[in-house]
Amino acid sequence: MPYDTYFTNMCPITDNYSLIADFYSEHRDELVAYVTKRIGTDYMADDIVQDVFLRLLTSQQLLSGVTLPSLVYTMTKNLILDRWRHMHAIQQFEHFIKTNNHDGSYDPSSVYSAQEMLELLERGMAQLDEKQQTVYKMNVYDAYKVSEISNTLQVNYKSVENTLGTARKVMRNYMRRMLA
Repeated sequence: MPYDTYFTNMCPITDNYSLIADFYSEHRDELVAYVTKRIGTDYMADDIVQDVFLRLLTSQQLLSGVTLPSLVYTMTKNLILDRWRHMHAIQQFEHFIKTNNHDGSYDPSSVYSAQEMLELLERGMAQLDEKQQTVYKMNVYDAYKVSEISNTLQVNYKSVENTLGTARKVMRNYMRRMLA
């Protein structure tokens, strides 16, 4: 047997697209049934199966006819678990909203608006001294790192780090009290 033929037979990964397409056409219905049995809805099962094959087509992994079935079922199982976790998080949030509103309805005014949060932050920063305010604003609003703040203000790195730590602690305590 020539070397090229032997190598091709030992490494059947030369054409991932045709391998994936063949596997999809042969096993799509089987995968949809597998997903439907676990999540209960056909339309979501189609989406999950299509997402698996889309991820396979865009991946840079080397595939073979031997490893592809295991990879497909593992990816499918993981997407089912991701969907379950997502739905569980939604249910927990809905339960939280319903239990915190005694009449069971959702009241949009019970959630803080961005403007209200900004006002709370401003009132909290008013409790900080001038140095802490400057460092905290540079970190939170301007997204400066400690080293950048230190260079900008010409202050020792450790001093900025300690000042920022103290300001964060004060702000955390203030926000915790206000949002409780």
